[in-house]
This record gives sequence, structure tokens and C-alpha cells, in this order.
Amino acid sequence: MKKTLLLLTFIMVSVFTYAQDNMYGVRVGLNISNLDFEPNPTFDNTHRNGFAIGFFGEYDLSKSFAIAPEIQFSAEGAKDKDLRIDYIQIPVLFKYRIGENFLIGAGPMAGVKVWEFEDASANFAFSMVGGIEFFITNDIFIDARYHYGFTNVMDKDSSFEAKNSNIQIGVGVKI
Repeated sequence: MKKTLLLLTFIMVSVFTYAQDNMYGVRVGLNISNLDFEPNPTFDNTHRNGFAIGFFGEYDLSKSFAIAPEIQFSAEGAKDKDLRIDYIQIPVLFKYRIGENFLIGAGPMAGVKVWEFEDASANFAFSMVGGIEFFITNDIFIDARYHYGFTNVMDKDSSFEAKNSNIQIGVGVKI
């Protein structure tokens, strides 16, 4: 875990230092999330509507490619109070430009659980995120993303294994 965070920090610092065309901004979004359980749960597993808010940087690597590290708060998990998990997340998207206003991107995302101390959730989560982005103006964009977790978000003592699944629809503004 420490090595992964150190590597992400190194990549972000390297990009901040050497990138030519930089863009910074704020992004907010609506989450529609749920947990994929294994084995199937015997309880109600309804999706949770939440929100995400964060800050991003986007750094051009070439005319077509960019890297976009972010830091965001994201309310995820399922609707039941015991299954809600809020995170501070660091997605790092590698973006490809298709025309002037349209981008697609994908990359890894690390999350650290916040709020609850002794619940049934693990403290860290790793996911893959992919999405599309459309610039309405030079400064305002809308996007849609999907994250799917690679790690079990339940505590080791739980009889279930669960992975995050989240659709995020957002809007962002360059600063």
C-alpha cells in the first residue's frame, strides 16, 4: 500500500513539474453505486445515490494524450446504513482526445475510507475507472464514469466479499 501511494505521488509530482499545458479545476458528480457481493447476500442490497466533489489537474503529454490526477470525496456503497462507505479517492486518468471537445479516459483509483471507525468495511479500496468527457465551453465540461473495484471492501472477519460498483455523472469547471 505504501509503495503504491509513493508511486502515485511520484507520478503526480513528475507530471506537475514537466507538463507544458496545464488545466486545473473543480468537479462535482452524482453517484449511483452498489456493492457486488459474493456469495449473494440474504439481505436487501439496494443501490445508493450519493455525490462526489473534488479537484483535478490535467497535463498534456502530447496533442492527443493527457494525464489527469484528482483528489475527491465520494459517497459510495449501498443504501443500507451499515453498507454505506465514503472515500477520499485518488483517480489517475489517462485521457485520449477525440476532436476538440471530446475525451475518453481510463486509469487506476485508490480510495481511503472516511467517517466510520469500527464498521464492517476495509480501510482501503482499489478500483479501475473509465469514462467519457465532453466540453460544453472552453471552461465547462460534463462527464460520465464507471468504477469497478478490484479489492474486497468488507472487513476480513466478514462472511461476504463485496466489490464497489459505481456510475458517476458529473460536471466540471476549469479554474
